[in-house]
Amino acid sequence: MNRKSNRILLVDDEADLLSLWKLRLESNGYEVTTALSGEEALVKFSLINPNVVLTDLRMQGIDGMALFEAIRERNKVIPVIIITAHGSIPEAVEATKKGVFSFLTKPIDGKDLILETEKALHFSTGGTLPQNDSNKWRRDIISKSAAMEELLSRTYLVADTDSTVLIRGESGTGKELLAVAIHRASSRRDKPFVPVNCAAIPEALLESELFGHSKGSFTGALKSHFGLFQAANKGTLFLDEIGDMPLHLQVKLLRVLEEKQVRPVGSTTPVPVDVRIISATHRNLEEALEHKQFREDLFYRLNVVSLNLPPLHERKEDIPLLVEYFVEILSGENRKQVKRIAPDAMRILVDAAWPGNVRQLYNVVENACALATSPLITEDLLHDAIKQHQKKIVPLSEARRQFEQQYLIKLLQTTQGNVSQAARIANRNRTDFYKLLNRHQIIPALFKS
Repeated sequence: MNRKSNRILLVDDEADLLSLWKLRLESNGYEVTTALSGEEALVKFSLINPNVVLTDLRMQGIDGMALFEAIRERNKVIPVIIITAHGSIPEAVEATKKGVFSFLTKPIDGKDLILETEKALHFSTGGTLPQNDSNKWRRDIISKSAAMEELLSRTYLVADTDSTVLIRGESGTGKELLAVAIHRASSRRDKPFVPVNCAAIPEALLESELFGHSKGSFTGALKSHFGLFQAANKGTLFLDEIGDMPLHLQVKLLRVLEEKQVRPVGSTTPVPVDVRIISATHRNLEEALEHKQFREDLFYRLNVVSLNLPPLHERKEDIPLLVEYFVEILSGENRKQVKRIAPDAMRILVDAAWPGNVRQLYNVVENACALATSPLITEDLLHDAIKQHQKKIVPLSEARRQFEQQYLIKLLQTTQGNVSQAARIANRNRTDFYKLLNRHQIIPALFKS
């Protein structure tokens, strides 16, 4: 374990004790930040994102328990060790019931301090990965924000289980990158990671792609085909945009999860599979449940652990880090000597809304790098790039809504408000067609000549 990569926040209002404990921890190779009060600790917590917090229980102002509760509001998985005097042991026992990792009693033995810190770090950073490999699982996720650090801490805790995980987040936030990170941190890391976008494959082909088919099961099935479940056997199957999966396939997916076997299309012989399922969606699945667009039983099967990726505008402190990373990659790929972003240009990037999240940020930086004629990306380049991409990227659900609305308007314009004729052209019955019109608040009478 590279101890220097493990950050410890040490809190006590007695300066002499603080110096002594810091010296002991640093002599064992840890990176230690100290605070003389709970108030100072909260500021430093946000700055350094520690792996472990050790705090005295009795302090002026914010005491140890109040500090613990404030930390829990920011990050629910960082281990907190409470340091107590003999007289406050009952309070410490009560503290462990509330979620405090452990407690140490004064005077602290140096070996106990190191041992308890090791245990907490093992819990915080994980002890299942090989030594010197503790951060490779998250290497594609560029971040330093507290929101992402908490998410990644929770991610690591669930990675080495076989629990199904549902990743939620807006389009462009990096849901597949998080799924890959989970796979890398799991015991299945040496087995296949198989991604599939449920919205990108035509409905008629999705069943065959997932479960496979036997020879002659349908026109064009000239030979048997292994599905993605079989391809991911012993590994991880990532079902992106699970909210767009048709209802009849949701039933079959549920059966596979319950029985741990697939039945290829056209076959009567089930095939056992051992697959960890990670799914993702930008849709509100609870709303889809209410509208009967998603099965409740499948939802609870997939949503054992829920991880919510924050949008880019909620972690603006990550933007400079991401931009520098993208510039480094793109300048190498394009064989250009673009080396940095002008301060005014960076300010524009940090202040932008980014409805398309990290994906949109990458596209804007790529555009600017491609057009740059000097090693410096200027403000003017970014203004043009942001303007070009701002209206381009919308969530899939919004794109569908816009298309459906424009389609209905053009249809009623063509038929001059004749609903029966419009419904026939759209291949819908009148009742369904009226429902579509009501959903978009379109009044047919407005289109009559």
